[in-house]
Amino acid sequence: MTIPEQPGSFLKFCRAIGPRGITEFNYRYADNSRAQVFAGIQLSDGYGERDELIGILQDGGYEVTDLTENEMAKVHIRYMVGGRAPGVDDELLYRFQFPERPGALSKFLASLGKRWNISLFHYRNHGAAYGRILVGIQVPKAGRKDLRKSLDKLGYVYWEESDNPAYALFLGNG
Repeated sequence: MTIPEQPGSFLKFCRAIGPRGITEFNYRYADNSRAQVFAGIQLSDGYGERDELIGILQDGGYEVTDLTENEMAKVHIRYMVGGRAPGVDDELLYRFQFPERPGALSKFLASLGKRWNISLFHYRNHGAAYGRILVGIQVPKAGRKDLRKSLDKLGYVYWEESDNPAYALFLGNG
């Protein structure tokens, strides 16, 4: 799916899919206008609901490519979304444990509001009591204290990973 590359777009997308669960969301910043995301959405009514959801998203202005039956995408591409992102300034990387309950992701996104841009997001629901999330957030130096206050107020367990060597090797912008 393609969404606008701007703060608040991910939250708008979550609201567009309604009360359905997101089982997977992979994204990495590519350019200033459009974001390509790989998303898994939990459906309770099969193909009919899938077609209805695709229609809702397209009516909302989203470009959607259904990869449900695409074996290469399911086995390989979903894990390869991302990479380096040249030109991403002021990116901080955080690892989270989100509680696995309806609204947890929306609560996180609402806490960020439109103050900061998400430049990387990887989420998978593994059926545990919490989901594991990796998120890159573009935060100018002057706003870092405000971000930490927002994250602390949110109440989710998190760790900053900006200095992690794996980030520098595989995801960093340098």
